Amino acid sequence: MPDMIKIRLKRSTIGVPGKLKRVVRGLGLRKIGQVVERPEGPATRGMVAKVPHLVEVID
Repeated sequence: MPDMIKIRLKRSTIGVPGKLKRVVRGLGLRKIGQVVERPEGPATRGMVAKVPHLVEVID
């Protein structure tokens, strides 16, 4: 099984440009405080790097 990372939505996407909203949605996040597990890789890390002010990676 590939390494997984947990990502939590810590801020609302209200007032955020549509492109960044689509990145958050692409990670599978809908609600504030929601945690999802995604396979660790360049694509996922790149998406997280686009919205560091909205999400956090949980150890």
